[in-house]
Amino acid sequence: MSFTALVTDKGEDGKVASRIAELDDAQLPDGNVLIGIDWAGFNYKDGMALAGIGGLVRAYPHIGGVDFAGRVIESTDERYHPGQAVVLTGWRVGEWHWGGFATRARVDADWLVPLPKQLSTRHAMVLGTAGLTAMLAVNRLKSEGIKPSDGDILVTGAGGGVGSMAVLLLARLGYKVHAMTGRAELADDLKALGASEVVGREVLTKSGKKLMATRWVGAVDSVGGAPLGELLKQIHGGGCVAAVGLAAGDAWDASVIPFILRGITLAGIDSVMQPFEARTAAWDRLSALFGFGVYERMVREVGLADLPELSSEILAGKIKGRVIVSPKS
Repeated sequence: MSFTALVTDKGEDGKVASRIAELDDAQLPDGNVLIGIDWAGFNYKDGMALAGIGGLVRAYPHIGGVDFAGRVIESTDERYHPGQAVVLTGWRVGEWHWGGFATRARVDADWLVPLPKQLSTRHAMVLGTAGLTAMLAVNRLKSEGIKPSDGDILVTGAGGGVGSMAVLLLARLGYKVHAMTGRAELADDLKALGASEVVGREVLTKSGKKLMATRWVGAVDSVGGAPLGELLKQIHGGGCVAAVGLAAGDAWDASVIPFILRGITLAGIDSVMQPFEARTAAWDRLSALFGFGVYERMVREVGLADLPELSSEILAGKIKGRVIVSPKS
């Protein structure tokens, strides 16, 4: 059988380019489950892979797409059967292994999660890696004892996929959420998701101080870099910051002072290599908690041919919410 894919390749000049191509099933990588893909997500990592930056892709030609949802076509693993709806996020798929920017994929059964019955495959990709990551971050804040009655929660990079979903999830759980974004035009969208206040990036500008007046009891941080260092200085004693991204960089100037004088926690959230049990628990929670009708204003549908151009937009921080990809359109 043949299938359609967005194939990314590197030329002799070292430049990376992508094109739509028809491939044969025999060209798919090894795996024990063959999936017909209904929807894929478009994430920051996907933008990096299509631009050929970050060293994410190990070998060319390559098919990107770090998350996708669809139905099983064939399986030699007894856990999965033809017609079953599944979702895949992480496990270096779309980086080291061919991913979701195609109408078919072959993967390891251990990487899959059966889709909760309440979710369609489109719902699954509205959520995707962003939704899973946001849910894991919210769960971590809760496990650290951060309650809605304790105070305000900051979400940085609130206009992006992870950030916007964290705003919605926290608000639905009763937290008072401050949404930080550099795009003032998104204020109405973020308030519709449940943000009680929308703040600009200036709340985390460099202060030169070791500690600052406390402002938030917790945070979901998707930007990293220098803003994270400033954020840690403003967290209440015993508070927690769940770090999920590095849109502003992977390093910051900081000290141990907030940790040893205020007892705060910096919790890293890894959504790529999460074990099966944690994934299924998060997807079940998302299926019950997420408000798809409210979030639809943050969703954009595209086809495979649109992705190369969109890569520059997502890397420049110009994408709102989630972009979902119909590989058949």
